[in-house]
Amino acid sequence: MRRFARTLTTVALVATAIAGTAGWASGNAQEAVTGAPAGTGAWRAAGLPDPERMGPAEVARYFAGLSPVRQRELARTHPTVVGNLDGAPLELRYEANERSARGEFGGARVLALDPRGRGQVALVYGDLARAEHVAVIVPGSDVDAGHVRPLADMASALRRATGGRTAVVAWAGYTTPVGVGLDAATGRLAEAGAGRLTRFADGLAAVGAAEPSVFCHSYGSVVCGLAARDLKAKDLVVFGSPGMRAENVAELGTSARVWAAKDPTDWIDRIPNVEFAGLGHGTDPTDPAFGARRIPADDATGHGGYFAAGTGSLRAFAAIAEGDVR
Repeated sequence: MRRFARTLTTVALVATAIAGTAGWASGNAQEAVTGAPAGTGAWRAAGLPDPERMGPAEVARYFAGLSPVRQRELARTHPTVVGNLDGAPLELRYEANERSARGEFGGARVLALDPRGRGQVALVYGDLARAEHVAVIVPGSDVDAGHVRPLADMASALRRATGGRTAVVAWAGYTTPVGVGLDAATGRLAEAGAGRLTRFADGLAAVGAAEPSVFCHSYGSVVCGLAARDLKAKDLVVFGSPGMRAENVAELGTSARVWAAKDPTDWIDRIPNVEFAGLGHGTDPTDPAFGARRIPADDATGHGGYFAAGTGSLRAFAAIAEGDVR
């Protein structure tokens, strides 16, 4: 009977994941974008060091050994590589990516812009090099370089809530699920995203940026849960989370403080918090048994309302980003 009950729970999970909250939603299977940046073939052919054989710290040392003139030459001739190399100088990456972005992302500076697949992008609000505090926001489904506005709005709201004192990165740096379907119910895309997020944070450390607080929305919290053990972060903040692929905070294996928020109207609450046969993402991080620090979110609305002006969740997020809570 127990096994039968677990099977029924799994069926319920899949049905809920596919059905979503308002009628049927479709989810098209996505192919995760991984590996070296676009243009790496030409970079290697020019006799330059293989990006896949260098970690961010090695990338930082390589560029430190180049003259400013040579650095800018590489940014001009290989912009898609330099612009996406974690560990390369920040200003050089901004310069390289602007050649492709051409002002497309408004007032944000573009720290990464990968044209492959649906496109990936990392947008920076504030002075990442000098800010005492840094926040990185990891999105859930349906976000990519062409559909980044909801994520950018979160980043702008958090920066305003900190009085402009925190540099905020809107990190759409992995292949997200499309719609609500099997991609969103499994960890396949999150596993690929976790490696990219870890490398991105290593890149921030390599260029001397402050250790970030990482805010993880919806499926993005699955990415953060899988990355947690190796992720250089002082805080992990999950909201609207279907689970982190862990039964409790201890299983995450992180020294970061772990926070969780879920408002009472968030449809994610209808998703069964189980993990079975590769489906589902485990314990609800707002469950007291999980062991995360609970963030009040009673005045937020829906799945995307956590950064709305005046909400307690946004005030708490800002305090965490600025290191004002213990």
